[in-house]
Amino acid sequence: MTLPIQDRFPAARRAATVFAAAGTALASMLLTAPSAHAADSDITFSAVVINKGKPIVVGTGAEIEVPMTYTVRTKAKLDDWSIRVYRGTFGSNSRGLAIGTIQWNCMQSSAGGYTYHDCDESLQIDPLMLPGGKKLVNSDATTWKTAGLAIKVGGGYDDDLLAYTTRLKRASLIESADASPEPVTKGKPITVKGTLKRANWDTHRYDLYGGQKVTLQFKAAGTTTYTNVKTLTTTSTGALKTTVTAAKDGTWRWYYAGDSVTGAKATTGDYVDVR
Repeated sequence: MTLPIQDRFPAARRAATVFAAAGTALASMLLTAPSAHAADSDITFSAVVINKGKPIVVGTGAEIEVPMTYTVRTKAKLDDWSIRVYRGTFGSNSRGLAIGTIQWNCMQSSAGGYTYHDCDESLQIDPLMLPGGKKLVNSDATTWKTAGLAIKVGGGYDDDLLAYTTRLKRASLIESADASPEPVTKGKPITVKGTLKRANWDTHRYDLYGGQKVTLQFKAAGTTTYTNVKTLTTTSTGALKTTVTAAKDGTWRWYYAGDSVTGAKATTGDYVDVR
């Protein structure tokens, strides 16, 4: 019999309960703590890394899972603990990002009178369902803060405002990417098209994204690396269109590097046979 994920890892917890289950003590602390209090020196959170240090890119509908690792050092015995990603002033009015957390592993060790928990988790982020019944909006494409929270055995809690931050970006996509004709005679023109769009979290759809620099790239047959061919600026309707000369077999793609609030995107590539 195949066990559920949480049962295959006995030491782990399905921490969707942390943010979503209203009955747990930690959920209450996460969502209703009025303000940060003096941190308990016997409990510290460190080595936080979210999404391997890269910005989190979110679209308009699908829930995503984002990797997160961190360490808890404690002299106190703990019932539970978590990292919260939030905006605003920490407390009941702050804006939380993850609707839940899956803890895949949390290795325990001891040294110098402290217990260490080295945790490997995934944040569950749904653009249509943030904590408190909220949704992502375009102004959420910014820097988010983190806080560590712990519930002690027998009562009491600790919250630590952490220095670590993460960046949230709106997803981009390039529709109708195409290189034609296929096949093509050597020396003849190849026309490459596409349309750049960006997630609009206010309306939860993808809108045309004009005025952006997008690079046309080429990977020759038998090679593994794309090279830049030329850079275009999308029209007001996000359109891309250019012509290149057919010289050898290979794959053409568009690459958008993104901007401060928009994630990068590369098309899958379109192979053209040159004869």
